[in-house]
Amino acid sequence: MKRYELSFLLLVSLFQPFVLHSQTAPIREMRAVWIATVENIDWPSSQTLTTEQQKNEMISLLDLVKDYHLNTVVFQIRPCADAFYSSSFEPWSQWLTGTQGKAPDPFYDPLEFAISECRKRGIDIHVWLNPYRAVRDTSRNFTSPSHITNTHPELFIDYGSTRYFNPSLPETRDHVSRIVADITRRYDIDAIHMDDYFYPYRIAGAQFPDDSSFNRYHGTFLAEQRDDWRRHNVDLIIQQIRDSIKAIKPWVEFGISPFGVWRNAARDSTGSATRAGQTNYDDLFADILKWQKEGWIDYVVPQLYWHIGFEVADYAVLARWWNDHAYGCPLYLGQAFYRIDKKSTTKAWRKAIQITDQVQLNRRLRNISGSMFFSAKYLRTNPRHLKEKLLKEVYRYPALNPVNNRITPIIPASPVVAQLRTVNDSIYLEWSEEENAKNYVIYKFRHRKKRDYTNPSNLFFVTSETSLSLKRTIKNTPRRWYYVITSQSNTNTESEPVDFSELPYGI
Repeated sequence: MKRYELSFLLLVSLFQPFVLHSQTAPIREMRAVWIATVENIDWPSSQTLTTEQQKNEMISLLDLVKDYHLNTVVFQIRPCADAFYSSSFEPWSQWLTGTQGKAPDPFYDPLEFAISECRKRGIDIHVWLNPYRAVRDTSRNFTSPSHITNTHPELFIDYGSTRYFNPSLPETRDHVSRIVADITRRYDIDAIHMDDYFYPYRIAGAQFPDDSSFNRYHGTFLAEQRDDWRRHNVDLIIQQIRDSIKAIKPWVEFGISPFGVWRNAARDSTGSATRAGQTNYDDLFADILKWQKEGWIDYVVPQLYWHIGFEVADYAVLARWWNDHAYGCPLYLGQAFYRIDKKSTTKAWRKAIQITDQVQLNRRLRNISGSMFFSAKYLRTNPRHLKEKLLKEVYRYPALNPVNNRITPIIPASPVVAQLRTVNDSIYLEWSEEENAKNYVIYKFRHRKKRDYTNPSNLFFVTSETSLSLKRTIKNTPRRWYYVITSQSNTNTESEPVDFSELPYGI
């Protein structure tokens, strides 16, 4: 039997079967944080950490995720055609062990470890891959002999100091889709996630060098339609990646986190009232709205790393614009923990209230169902008392993940056995393991009070384990409280609730 022990003082309430935008704190809400591994931004903090130190750092980070009442991590496992997991296609990342191609020693699989630790805590894990970037800086990043830039150099283009897969090549699409399929097949993940690096951001005075590719692969596109051809190339890989995921595990989501501006209104009347220097459609050749409309992606997370009132790209203006252009695609907003700084030259970022104001704005907009924050290291540094502000103003209670309306729900069976026993000063909750259960959700209700599964204060704990022990106190004695459990499937769908039966004292 699995077991997860935790002091009662760390337990809190959490949950709800609907996203209620009228509630101050909805019980289902995306609350995610990106864990960036490129250049050791968030984890591991150094390329010289031992295996044990890496594990301890990840555990500490995931404990902070729970402490902040977040429920999802977006873990970067392929920053540059490399791997933070055991891969037969791409080498171990240099940012994991210091040398590309060198495995952890003593050996472990960081992704498998992160998944296991996330499940214990009821945290969803989305794995973050960069589709095209292969070498971040060709002047200083060493690549192993087995790296695909060395074994198949014909697949790559240099632009600035970075080396990219050529987006127009069928071989590029096949390779990236093969990687995605391998990860989806072998790991118990909740989503495949990609950010804003499709075609690279433009470099002033430098054209992206794809003349020969256009001449070879332009098809029916004319010379003056090269931008449309580039968007078509990205459309093709998005569709192929989605098909690769769904053929293996239909419940695994495919999410995109694009740059925050699709197009400026000055360029397209459909666009936002912004003056961004570069945009998804015109510069990164990513037609995000098309992917939403066509159902090619399961969620979208525009990166709105600006403050409310910013003249060039106002967070409030963009939040409303994306809300009005969701097209039925689940929508979360990317927000900037990293900008909070007492010494910021922008007054709005000198206090953490900027983030809580943004969360409250999100909740007033019907189609926005939560937030993703960049990035995880700021959970440690807690700039301007961010944690205290979040827990007081907007995240007093944890929340379950939203149910995705683009995924066919899997209905799990309820636990067959759910028992509670008290032994001296401890309470033990135990339940049976169910085949279709990813997690188990435990609620706590006061005796003689009406059950309310929509109230986040009633949710007690979420875990993949099949037992829980806690210290018996006056605040949680079974004489005052009773417990209820549901199974939660891979689609975040819950079973019918089952009451814990109380065994005689001391059994």
